[in-house]
Amino acid sequence: MLRLLIISDFTEAFPVKLLRGIVNYSARKEQWTICRMPPSYKKMLGIPGVVKWAKDWGADAVIGQFEQTDEVELFAKNGIVAMAQDFKQRFSTIPNITADYIGTGRMAARFYIERGFKDFAFFGFNQVCWSDERAEGFRREIEAAGYVNRLYTYNMQDIDHLWYYERDSLTAWLRSLPKPIGIMACDDNQGNILVEACHTAGISIPSEVSVMGVDNDELLCTLGSTPLSSIQVDIEDGGFRTAQMIEHRVMNPDAPIEDVVLRPVKIISRISTAAFATDDVQIQKAVQFIHLNCQKKISVKDVMDQVALSRRLLERRFKDVTGQTIYQYISDMKLKRFAELLLDTDDQVTNIAISMGESDTKSISRRFKQIYGCSPNEYREKHQKKSA
Repeated sequence: MLRLLIISDFTEAFPVKLLRGIVNYSARKEQWTICRMPPSYKKMLGIPGVVKWAKDWGADAVIGQFEQTDEVELFAKNGIVAMAQDFKQRFSTIPNITADYIGTGRMAARFYIERGFKDFAFFGFNQVCWSDERAEGFRREIEAAGYVNRLYTYNMQDIDHLWYYERDSLTAWLRSLPKPIGIMACDDNQGNILVEACHTAGISIPSEVSVMGVDNDELLCTLGSTPLSSIQVDIEDGGFRTAQMIEHRVMNPDAPIEDVVLRPVKIISRISTAAFATDDVQIQKAVQFIHLNCQKKISVKDVMDQVALSRRLLERRFKDVTGQTIYQYISDMKLKRFAELLLDTDDQVTNIAISMGESDTKSISRRFKQIYGCSPNEYREKHQKKSA
């Protein structure tokens, strides 16, 4: 039976999801014994104290949020496999649980570009690899689309004071930004801070400022007054692969160092990004209504009831902003939500369709195949194989 020590802050969703993946792997064989240790214990005793505790407990491996000054080589010297959960910078002497941060930033930028934004901002930390690289990926994609010198960055925060921020300086920065603007926060905690800072400053979300976080921490994303959109990362799958690597390294201590790299999966859209980059208030109302109601049966007439425009004028202005008719936009949003539910639930395709107000399963399946190139069942099977 393998004994694993995890040093992390379990008040956050990331280590919880990571642990779930580890448990899923160990359950396929002999259930591991896992001990959770708060980072404060490591800070109090230092690595030598943690190593002594781990040896006394009989640990085979440890995963931790380590500082660059931590003597992580002491674990190997005492026969304990060590892996670093990305905290500030990556290690070269032990494997890292890291991620495609560049790709995550690119995904957020593409989302905003497709919705007509021409001004962008990034809210994160300085000299922290996962924040710096997400900012870099965000910048690269924006500049590749031709938006040079249209990125505004706020990285004056200290990672050691995760929950604290200078309210006055942040509010001043938000007010100074051109509007409308799409902002990527380095994670969901910072996204939540941004949402509340905008409300404090009297800045409208999402019509003036659109905000997106990372990691899809459902508690944080729904904690504030405006639900936060977020990029879902394959953390649980990463936990599964981490457990595989730990088992391999316990059996082969001299194996080459390889990192576990998590990947961005998709954007979970909530109200904080339910907007197109336009100052047309009526179109903003229409777009937000569609985003909030795409999981049920709605029509063009339902959208018309939300705005003070004739159908002809609404259709023309809507297409000018989004590039689609209202009917096309509703259909696309419904299919995107349908695709999410195929992966997020085990319900039968027919039941998912009915829950979305689609009584004609053949019709939505046909439209789905036109867009995604496969049937709903084939889509589900293909993506489940990828995560297996």
